[in-house]
Parts: sequence; structure tokens; C-alpha cells
Amino acid sequence: MKRIACALSLFAFAATPALADVTLGVGLTVPGEAQIKVTKYDCEGHDPIVVQYLDAALNFLALVPIDGQTVIFANTLSASGAKYQAGKYTWWSKGSQATLSDVTEGLDAAPVLTCVEENDTP
Repeated sequence: MKRIACALSLFAFAATPALADVTLGVGLTVPGEAQIKVTKYDCEGHDPIVVQYLDAALNFLALVPIDGQTVIFANTLSASGAKYQAGKYTWWSKGSQATLSDVTEGLDAAPVLTCVEENDTP
């Protein structure tokens, strides 16, 4: 078994009502292989974003930056591509394309972001 760790930035309540940044380490023990893949995306009408994918046995996560914060998405069942959920958001990637949707906007709403994986080769 292999043990991997992820560092996550979260918000926690301090002794006073003000919020403070807190770093939380999460350890996962997984059988077999695990990998972390970092992918940079160009997104229409938005600065490029960098998404980290954690593939470790039954734990498939995507760490996606939204509004200056890293949001942790968990993989869910998908007929095609890789679909991740976090609260009201869906991150869906297939091939070199990915979309970020806000499910509270309705099933037919346009994605919040439409992105294409950056190609580093000339």
C-alpha cells in the first residue's frame, strides 16, 4: 500500500468571528499506484487555470480554482469523460476539453467556464 498526502487550503473559524486561512493535510492510504496530474487549461473569457487531478484507487479528485479559492471535487459516475462534483459545481472533462457548470443555474444553462487543455508543444 502507498500513502499519499494532499495539502488543502481551507477556511476555518478562529477564536474571533473573523475567518482565518488554515492549511489542512489529508492522508490517503491506497493499494497500488497513485498519481497526481497537473493540467493547465485555456478558458474562454477567463485567465488560464491549473487543475490538479488525484487518481488513487477509489479516490479520484480534482482540485479546481474558483474565484481565488481551491475547490475539491470528487469523481462521480459519468457515461462519458470524467465528471467531478463539489457543492453546486460540476467539473466535466473529456479529452482535451473541460467545462465548469453551476447546477443551480439549471440543466440547460451555459457552462460558467469552457476550457481547452493547453498544448505545450509548438
